[in-house]
Amino acid sequence: QVQLVESGGGLVPAGGSLLLSCASSGRAFNEYTMGWFRQAPGKEREFVSAISWSGSSTWHADSVKGRFTISRDNAKNTVYLQMDSLKPEDTAVYYCAGGHFIPTAIVVRELDQYVMWGQGTQVTVSS
Repeated sequence: QVQLVESGGGLVPAGGSLLLSCASSGRAFNEYTMGWFRQAPGKEREFVSAISWSGSSTWHADSVKGRFTISRDNAKNTVYLQMDSLKPEDTAVYYCAGGHFIPTAIVVRELDQYVMWGQGTQVTVSS
């Protein structure tokens, strides 16, 4: 069974940076569209960023565009989320997810497209 394990979360002051990593234990990682989602207390899980299987295409939510960068290293079965200029409203549990689908700007935002999920990593941005 494929597992996704996130790491890199923590407490950071506003304006700071964090690098999240998500390692996959399964084979065929390079066939999956990978995404990052987040869930703040009392709110629904929301799309953050996604990347195609090759890494040639990426998508970001408007709220993080220009501040967050998603990337992947298929040789290491790992996807990353570089978060810069963090704001208190970025505070949430961040989840890594993988899906075997053809990504488009609309489809990558749909939670149901993703069949693998990590356990989440907490990111807290202090004001």
